[in-house]
Amino acid sequence: MTTVLTPASPLTAADRCDRCGAQAYLRVVLMSGGELLFCAHHGRKYEPDLKKVAAEIQDETERLTASPSSASDD
Repeated sequence: MTTVLTPASPLTAADRCDRCGAQAYLRVVLMSGGELLFCAHHGRKYEPDLKKVAAEIQDETERLTASPSSASDD
């Protein structure tokens, strides 16, 4: 997926996929205005079509494979 770095706010657990309701990891800003949110699965599924209509794509799917920060030992 093509990533465009924008000053957009990070996606949170409250952001849900417009297709299935799962947590969103992609924000697609449309050339016509407006935006769509997708989970990683649907983002990959619709990637070819999204690239045709997207002005920007904010891709945070790397968060799915990132290691959590280790807890401090107190």
